[in-house]
Amino acid sequence: MGALALAAVTVTTSAVAAPAAAETAVVAKDPTPGPVATAGPSTVTSLAYETVTYGPQRRQDMDVWWNADGEQRPGVFLIHGGWWSAGDKRQMTTIARGYADLGYTVFNLNYRLSGQAAWPAQRTDVLAAIQLARKHAERWGFDMKNFVIVGFSAGGHLAASVGTYGDGMSGLKGVVGLSPIVSPLRAYTDGAVSTDPYKRRLRAAAIKLAGGCEPKGRCSRVWASMEVAWHASRHDAPMLTVHSEDEFVPPAQSQLLKQMLGQVGVPVTVITAPGTAHSAPLYRLPGIAEQVHQWIADRLSGQL
Repeated sequence: MGALALAAVTVTTSAVAAPAAAETAVVAKDPTPGPVATAGPSTVTSLAYETVTYGPQRRQDMDVWWNADGEQRPGVFLIHGGWWSAGDKRQMTTIARGYADLGYTVFNLNYRLSGQAAWPAQRTDVLAAIQLARKHAERWGFDMKNFVIVGFSAGGHLAASVGTYGDGMSGLKGVVGLSPIVSPLRAYTDGAVSTDPYKRRLRAAAIKLAGGCEPKGRCSRVWASMEVAWHASRHDAPMLTVHSEDEFVPPAQSQLLKQMLGQVGVPVTVITAPGTAHSAPLYRLPGIAEQVHQWIADRLSGQL
């Protein structure tokens, strides 16, 4: 199997073994813990699970959940957050299992963090993971013509960056971002004048992602590459973004994306909720997860 790291074991849904979830309560030092799934009635009777590598370097791995019934099913790629410099796919275990229970083939990604490699290594990793999923689509019951990418916070930036990479991606039907950092440049500017510790931390995180340099001179091209909206093209996938009205990654980030993609005919839906909840806590607010699930189901309508 080449890049496959572990053999899969098919078991009943109620007995699937999985990595221990790393979900924690919100703490002041890190507002981006892993999300909790709100799964509907299960559409499967058995699941399989394995961890695989999609590249030779540390953190180039992903967990795969699939329904072992011989059917080709739509895919959901999940990308964790953590300032581009922290976090792990274990944070997403519950949500991964939830989407698998709903009938999707799920790919829960790790990627190289900014302390290991600068941009665009993170986008390259997501693209490599998708390529591996396509290569082994038959094994994992994955319908490569129907999939979405869902990212949280910094993971939302990666998801949206893949969504606007090139002029569309075959099979990608939608991108979802929970508190996505659509514009690292906006984060850089906001953090320079704000007293909000999270905005200041996000500014520093964006600089680290860019290899430690600020958006001027020789680094201007790297920062331009990091800007999602600047790469809008007419064959990009539709996007859904969700923000709290007063969180440190404001809805204004997604409004620029909506404007730029709208100019080329690609729909962007921006949902806002009251308060300051960010990423996973935002996803947990009443009705948010359900709206995300419905949007995904509409993009992959009739495929399950």
